[in-house]
Amino acid sequence: MNNEIILVDLDDKIIGRGEKMWVHLHDKLHRAFSVFIVSNNKMLLQKRNIKKYHSGGLWANACCSHPRYGESLEEAVDRRLQEELGISADAKEIFHFVYRTSFEEGLTEFEYDHVFLCEYSGKIVPSKDEIETVKWIDIAELKNDVLENPKNYASWFLMSLPRVLEILER
Repeated sequence: MNNEIILVDLDDKIIGRGEKMWVHLHDKLHRAFSVFIVSNNKMLLQKRNIKKYHSGGLWANACCSHPRYGESLEEAVDRRLQEELGISADAKEIFHFVYRTSFEEGLTEFEYDHVFLCEYSGKIVPSKDEIETVKWIDIAELKNDVLENPKNYASWFLMSLPRVLEILER
């Protein structure tokens, strides 16, 4: 399996590649994506598998990952939706942002994160390796829970959620 991910500059131009764990250990800016899935005023969340290399046991958006070196964002989104959730969905990029979070494990997520959104209401088949559980949550309930329990959510989710909600409310 190709475990090399794409190193980028602040304009999202490719400047190299690196093995995934090496990139996270050495605090390198890299390309990533986050997919938000909604249906009937609810959002699909995943609770990350406790054994994930960081943020295990935290709630996050439906799918997030990195494109492999030589793979387009769209190809990577399609691949990971299938691998993580067992679905095919028409996700569209709605914005991007850069963030940096350091974890106790000595790893850093320094990502140029492309945020995708799609509507989907079919069957979900979560990967046990990636996901502890999934749930559909009413958006109003999600807003309240994020305010009351931010420690239960992954950092990139907390950073991107307000903008996703703003786009959904248009």
